[in-house]
Amino acid sequence: MADGVSGAEADRPDEDALLVRPTRGPGLVLGIALIYLAARLVTTGLMLLASAMSGPDSRFGVDPGLGPFIIGWDAQWYWLIAVSGYPAQLPLTDTGAVAENAWAFMPIYAFLSEVVGTPFGYWGAGGLLVAIAAGFGCCLVLFQMTRERIGDTAALWSVALFASAPLAALFQVAYAESLFVLWLLLSIWCVQRRRYAWLYLLIPLMAFTRPGVLAFALFLGLFGLWRWFRRDAEPLRRIEIVHILALGALAVATGFAWQLIVGIVTGDPGGYLATELAWRRNWVEDGGVFVPFHGWFAGAEFWLRSWGAPAGVGIAAAVVLMLGAAALLLFEPHVRRLGVEVRLWAASYLVYLFAVFFPQSSIFRLLFPLSPLWGAVAAPRSIIWRIGALAVCLVGQWWWIWNMYGLANMYWQVP
Repeated sequence: MADGVSGAEADRPDEDALLVRPTRGPGLVLGIALIYLAARLVTTGLMLLASAMSGPDSRFGVDPGLGPFIIGWDAQWYWLIAVSGYPAQLPLTDTGAVAENAWAFMPIYAFLSEVVGTPFGYWGAGGLLVAIAAGFGCCLVLFQMTRERIGDTAALWSVALFASAPLAALFQVAYAESLFVLWLLLSIWCVQRRRYAWLYLLIPLMAFTRPGVLAFALFLGLFGLWRWFRRDAEPLRRIEIVHILALGALAVATGFAWQLIVGIVTGDPGGYLATELAWRRNWVEDGGVFVPFHGWFAGAEFWLRSWGAPAGVGIAAAVVLMLGAAALLLFEPHVRRLGVEVRLWAASYLVYLFAVFFPQSSIFRLLFPLSPLWGAVAAPRSIIWRIGALAVCLVGQWWWIWNMYGLANMYWQVP
């Protein structure tokens, strides 16, 4: 196998596992569906509890119920896009800077939710159904991606952890993350199976669902280099080279296409980046100019100084974090078992985040595309470890729901 783990080791049975080895076919789909349904019921209970505990200081008010949670925060932007489209002129603040606006959000999820919600007469219903259905699709694909690497039982545990993860509420609110991750998992699975033709559809779907396809372009570049250097072990056909190069170019083109569209419609070539920087301006001054990697170093300095750390510690912390993530992907044995495709994707996406993102409370949500790594958490055969990991997921899920939707009363409580 490509990750250096023999097929016998990767597929050996889990005698001590809590979950039995599933059957194939409809029984397998039913088992995954039951896991996903149980996880959604738990999340619903946690959201209802957060609603019941919500106080007058919360932006959602006292005991708001699930409805306001589903269409809260960024979901409002998707609803606005579905109802009003995108502004032809960028809104400005009193100082003349570009204000927060709908151009920061891609169109596919907003309009797909509008179509699905039309029979119900309510956009939020469509947003909820699309998110839930996409989450179930993610579970099916994640299982298929991991079963050949870590075995059926561990793959089912990876599904259970993914469906119950600290950010599992994203499956039940009108956010685009679950739909994007569905396209992403399908894309990585296609690369694993060398089924490149499907990527000509999946890459544009990713590009216009939410930002992140440029990370996939980097992934394809690294994957192409890896295939080149291993061409003796796995023959590299000319058609595969053509596909990798063409798909990489497609990912780059679609990754920058939204900036071009924003510039054409609004007449401001830098309108998209200015829109994204409008959110960062709530935290630190950036001079109105996007500089790659500046956000992480500025954010580390901002947070650590606010916690009383001396100047310069934040930069060192950001560097240590980068090196630690690299070491995890390179050397952690359970991550290595997932295969080179998952590891290269994770590395590419982390580089992308370090390059473009300013770390604040949304960083937890921005880590959602790293979901293929749940297979590494599920890989250890200890039942105590797996149950413990599931318990940590549920505690983390409650912490996130309570802070972002129950409390929702501090400037940093933004999901």
